[in-house]
Amino acid sequence: MEVILDTNFIMTCVKQKIDFFSDIETLGFKIIIPKQVLNELKLVIRSRKKHHFRQDAELSLKIIESEKGNWKTVDLKKYGKNTDTGIKNFAEVHERVLVATMDQELKRKIKNNKIVIRGMRKLDVVK
Repeated sequence: MEVILDTNFIMTCVKQKIDFFSDIETLGFKIIIPKQVLNELKLVIRSRKKHHFRQDAELSLKIIESEKGNWKTVDLKKYGKNTDTGIKNFAEVHERVLVATMDQELKRKIKNNKIVIRGMRKLDVVK
């Protein structure tokens, strides 16, 4: 089985010092990071957002780059106009794909199982 990560999930893991690559692999999943998520991280780095957001995004990209070969990428263009819609539709088409997100609205829309952060440090699968 595979899990697709959204931007908020990655940045929250980095902020809370969660080794999400290791934890997800321990749960037995392969990781998918959409091209759109990588682009969103790059946009945050170049944005005028608060310095700590830019730092979290920069560290997120460095961690992702250091784990090359341990994840694959997909292009969500054909699945929706924006990243969240693309992730939701991708997960609906690929029923064995879980979604790792912290976005409450996205969680409500997704019928697949999800990976969330519990107790600030632990990744957990929920329905």
